[in-house]
Amino acid sequence: MSDASWDQALVRELRGRMSGAVFGREDAGYEGARELFNSAIEVEPKLIAQCRTPEEVAIGVAFAQRNALELAVRSGGHSVAGASLSADGIVLDMRPMDEVAVDPDARTVTVGGGALWRDVDRATQPHGLATTGGRVSTTGVAGLALGGGSGWLERKLGLSCDNLLSVDLIIADGSPVTASEHNNPDLFWALHGGGGNFGVATSLTFRLHPLPEFSAALLLWAPEDGPEVVRAFRELMTEGPEELGGGVIYLTAPQEDFVPERLVGSLACAVLITCMGPETDLREQIADLLALRPAGSLIMELPYAELQCMLDDPPGYRNYWSAEYLHGMPDQAVQLFCDLAHEMVIPSPSQHVLLPWGGAVARGEGVWPMSNRSAPWVVHPLGLWEDSADDGRARHWAHAVREGMRPYSTGATYLNFIGDEGERRVVAGFGEENYQALTRVKAQYDPDNIFHRWHNVRPARPVGLSG
Repeated sequence: MSDASWDQALVRELRGRMSGAVFGREDAGYEGARELFNSAIEVEPKLIAQCRTPEEVAIGVAFAQRNALELAVRSGGHSVAGASLSADGIVLDMRPMDEVAVDPDARTVTVGGGALWRDVDRATQPHGLATTGGRVSTTGVAGLALGGGSGWLERKLGLSCDNLLSVDLIIADGSPVTASEHNNPDLFWALHGGGGNFGVATSLTFRLHPLPEFSAALLLWAPEDGPEVVRAFRELMTEGPEELGGGVIYLTAPQEDFVPERLVGSLACAVLITCMGPETDLREQIADLLALRPAGSLIMELPYAELQCMLDDPPGYRNYWSAEYLHGMPDQAVQLFCDLAHEMVIPSPSQHVLLPWGGAVARGEGVWPMSNRSAPWVVHPLGLWEDSADDGRARHWAHAVREGMRPYSTGATYLNFIGDEGERRVVAGFGEENYQALTRVKAQYDPDNIFHRWHNVRPARPVGLSG
């Protein structure tokens, strides 16, 4: 039997066992189903199976192993390294499982394994409730939360994973497992940053928090004003309340009413400040930034869910990202950060980002697997560009940012912010002790390393084996 005939036989077999669509390479809809946020990923799986129930997820997991197909799991498809696809393998597409159920009395939300953050934010908004979600509304809930979950509310509410109450998974042997504080607590611990290494999340329940008022400010300066602006932002985030979030973002100035024509299409230094409170509180907090006379400004109260959608990065661009935790941001680091922005591909949707941590993020240090959560800053070169001719330049810039900021780095990184940078970076994201603990959990729930497409934690070997 030819390879093409074998592939078609696999498609027919799986279609007979699932209610959701199953796409092979020759099927209409295949290209749309395999499209990812990062257009530089050109991987072609043999099959894409759109799962509608946990039982169908279990069927897909068993099918992959029976036919020796590498398994990938996809919801939002935002993995910059392309972990949502598998070359010549099978993809379990979770997007049909996108249900969201809010319990306003218990202040919880239960989310299907294929839901996006926009689904959660729009469902919780009418109740005046929220939890920390991604900075892009089209990001998958499961991938972001299980990998940590950094977002605008994190300084007050913690990371997305800090708000996890339970997770339902299908593990490698096809069994359904619930992980919570009282059920499989070792697995529950591992899911707070350990990503997709332990199974396929079919449902997640999060704690919600009151968010009756929300406001944001987007301030814009010419790039030469950057060092003074970053220093002022540093002081604000060091001394300001945890209700403030945001970041410094070097970017291509957009064509918007509040942006001066002289900046449109060129490099600009922007500051986004989010506030879990009214505009009056926000304006009071950012008085020192406003005193620096931004060239453009947009300050308003708005629903949190609306802000989340306003900031969506456009799909279909080529992507390359990286990140470093910083132990401090002295004036020399500020100047270097600003200088490195000039190496970014402009014009493009690329962003050169400095994010403040601290607050509830830091209080999670030592509780969950992620290492160095007490780091006060994260630098995040976020490359998005259109022309493949710029691939080398864009990736060189991201590497230059990492190398340049290394003297101020803790040595760790947030794994959801990076692509495939090797096993040492994975270990650094957890720290050696946490990584070894994760390998033992991995050996219990996925001893054959079926789930290895996200930053892989390899299962520990049985005691006594070597070589």
